[in-house]
Amino acid sequence: MRRGPLLLVTVAVGALVLSACLPAPAPNPTTPTSTTRPATTTTTPAVTTTTAPSGGGTWVQNGSLGNCKVFPADNPWNREVSALPADTDSGNYLSAIAGLGGNQKLHADFGGNGEYGIPYITVPGTQAKVGVDFTDYGDESDPGPYPIPLHAPIEGGSDAHVLAIDRDHCKLYELFAASPGATRWSAASGAVFDLTSNALRPEGWTSADAAGLPIFPGLVRFDEVASGHIDHALRFTLSRTPRAYLHPATHWASSYTNADLSPMGLRFRLKADFDLSSYTGQARVILTALKKYGMIVADNGSNWFITGSADPRWNDDELNQLKLVPGSAFEVVNTGEAIHK
Repeated sequence: MRRGPLLLVTVAVGALVLSACLPAPAPNPTTPTSTTRPATTTTTPAVTTTTAPSGGGTWVQNGSLGNCKVFPADNPWNREVSALPADTDSGNYLSAIAGLGGNQKLHADFGGNGEYGIPYITVPGTQAKVGVDFTDYGDESDPGPYPIPLHAPIEGGSDAHVLAIDRDHCKLYELFAASPGATRWSAASGAVFDLTSNALRPEGWTSADAAGLPIFPGLVRFDEVASGHIDHALRFTLSRTPRAYLHPATHWASSYTNADLSPMGLRFRLKADFDLSSYTGQARVILTALKKYGMIVADNGSNWFITGSADPRWNDDELNQLKLVPGSAFEVVNTGEAIHK
């Protein structure tokens, strides 16, 4: 993750990392990397319950949210955009992405028997809270303690995200570049989101994501895909973004001023006339959602990489169909939000 001029150092998590390493985003925005994974199919169950040794109930990886909804129905993440007009600058944005080179087709940045993707856990309201020491963006972070057990799964790679949902109080807790200590977490930044509210981060604030957005609402989650539909926008990355953002993003992570670069928070959708008849299974569900809800620029990384949960039940043969979808099959949506520079 690139936050602007400051580069954050990879955090070593040793044996406490419960998800395998995800290749880090490109260190230079002009040379994005691409992740290659074997096309394997697995049906291994992903939901695991673990009892915290210090008490406070149980946490469940990829677990149920209980009665919690992921933000109100009118939240930007849940807004259907299939009928909104295309942005008049859509062609310029797409040309700029193509001009940067690197990956130019859609890519599922999750799968591989659960090796790739961002893990998340759900915890009860009784979960013991743990202090957090912020190392880089403490002035833009929500202070701890957070109800995240020290042995919670951590995303592999330099981003080292940790996500937890309090399923009784409908609160989302997220950490970036997180590392557990003996009694506390260390993290570059952190954010807490009330899932019952549409409130945004303060203007100019980051979160556990570069754009100041919550990560969890934009994940492709296995339970949703298995149900046959995804009812929200997805999170994705681009190799270069400008010093600008538009809501629901609240933060930029670049010094570039090229107006044709896509700002954080910009929303893309798969064009309505893109033929889905040859796509099957999990890929078909994801592409249908991209026509209806689109995807939001959330971070700097490889072009067109969409983010999903770390879950061994993903079918890589089906997900690999997404690599056939070119960036030119998308268009930028005019959501009516002003760009902040």
